[in-house]
Amino acid sequence: MVDLDGAIDFSNSHGLRTKLFETLAATPRLVLNMSGIRYVDSAGIATLVEVLKQARVLQKDFVLFGVGTTFRDVLRLTNLVGVFQVFDSEEHALAGQ
Repeated sequence: MVDLDGAIDFSNSHGLRTKLFETLAATPRLVLNMSGIRYVDSAGIATLVEVLKQARVLQKDFVLFGVGTTFRDVLRLTNLVGVFQVFDSEEHALAGQ
């Protein structure tokens, strides 16, 4: 599980992408805790989509939980609602339920 905090934006998305790709390679299920995220820009969305694509290539799960109103709004605006698996709690995200 990876806990995120602050923003996912142009200034940190490349480093985050690298970290998430490394973590994805080492686990069958990558779980992101989004509860600390207050801002996401287009670079951040692109990073998450790239990780999702890589997870699908590797046939691994990539899931989110703790998604706040701001990020949900971004998903709606970008027509990505339903693309990411979003769970209500950490327990459900880890278990896949």
